Amino acid sequence: MAKSKDKTVWFCSECGADSPKWEGRCPSCGAWNTMVEERVSLRKSDGGARMSRSALMSVPQKVSEIKALDETRIHMPSAELNRVLGGGLVSGSVVLVGGEPGIGKSTLVLQNILSIKSRRILYVSGEESAMQIKLRADRIGRMSDNCYIVTETSLENIFRHIENIGPQLVIIDSIQTIASDEIESSAGSVSQVRECAARLLRYAKEENVPVMLIGHINKEGSLAGPKVLEHIVDAVLQFEGDRQYMYRILRATKNRFGNTSELGIYEMCQRGLREVTNPSELLMSRRDREALSGCAIGVTLEGIRPLLIEAQALVSSAAYGTPQRSVTGFDSKRMNMLLAVLEKRVGFKLGQKDVFLNIAGGLKVADPALDLAVIAAILSSNVDMAVAHGICLSGEVGLSGEIRPVTRMEQRVREAEKLGMETIIIPQGSLKGVDTSKLDIEVVEVTKVEEAFRRLFG
Repeated sequence: MAKSKDKTVWFCSECGADSPKWEGRCPSCGAWNTMVEERVSLRKSDGGARMSRSALMSVPQKVSEIKALDETRIHMPSAELNRVLGGGLVSGSVVLVGGEPGIGKSTLVLQNILSIKSRRILYVSGEESAMQIKLRADRIGRMSDNCYIVTETSLENIFRHIENIGPQLVIIDSIQTIASDEIESSAGSVSQVRECAARLLRYAKEENVPVMLIGHINKEGSLAGPKVLEHIVDAVLQFEGDRQYMYRILRATKNRFGNTSELGIYEMCQRGLREVTNPSELLMSRRDREALSGCAIGVTLEGIRPLLIEAQALVSSAAYGTPQRSVTGFDSKRMNMLLAVLEKRVGFKLGQKDVFLNIAGGLKVADPALDLAVIAAILSSNVDMAVAHGICLSGEVGLSGEIRPVTRMEQRVREAEKLGMETIIIPQGSLKGVDTSKLDIEVVEVTKVEEAFRRLFG
């Protein structure tokens, strides 16, 4: 007869380390105020049913003797998802997809697995009923006889369903709702998330079946649960975007089988998520409209993908004495630095004016190469002169007013050329070794902010 004994243990929500008492600082990872109290049950079995870990001890091998096998990948229907995964879903891997509530995580996964006709798939939902998932599938407009839906939150019952169906791909939505009967704590706790993820990982590696986990994020924007969850899985995909806008970005923060610099862009539509194959054309305003002041096109990089983005600015006299600084999609501190550079180095007096800045499309950009487009949009609004059609900019602005080079400039120039831009203003010396005479775009190299303004406004 198995005996059980309840015990109170304090777990670190960052690394998962346990302690018999509360501590302000985790003794393992050093994080502050991360210890949470949980009640666990320790069972002692007199039958010795479980296999000891020593029985599964592996044999050391020399590196030269290890046989390297080709990774078997499952080609996902979405080309953007394949790009972020590094070419497809690797067999036996565990992939964690995280994002804010309502951002479209379940829709992204569901519309992909419903398009896979050659594999048997088990979709485990711990949040929605089977009818709700059926309604979403109807809205997406895709049906599949190879996808099995089950609503379950018990880990032991999930493995029974896996044994009965024998799936070739398992989806868990979400990992924070799954609980094991062997641990006496609520679902979503540190111990439950860690144990469930570890057992699913063991199943994926032993049976060579890929597992996709959908996870929640906390108010800080990181994945909920212990930090060890991100260490356990093979890939962590973040689904980002503002729910007020239509665009979504899928980026990899960890990928053992591919590059973490890749990202995919989707557009939220009534029938699900649509892949955006050429995002630059959508992120820029229509070029056939009348030229307006306060708009400038910048070439930025999201991962290793070049994008042309429109920076919009509005400069007006301060109506209430204290100037306002409002920024959307750009770092507000960096914009204040750029305003100081314009006033100190160039001579534009913006201290008593309201400045509003917006990055079109709802994107959040951290690339310093957008500096030149930002100050061009601000000065265009200030002098009420429009930047001519067909001109884009890319360059970092230093504190002394110089234009500093940025990475992958040739890739940025070719993206602007592909989209039909006529002129690009870049830092001096950014295209060393590149024959610019073969390009169908005029390349203007500048060293100071004043040179760029003379080229834009004469």
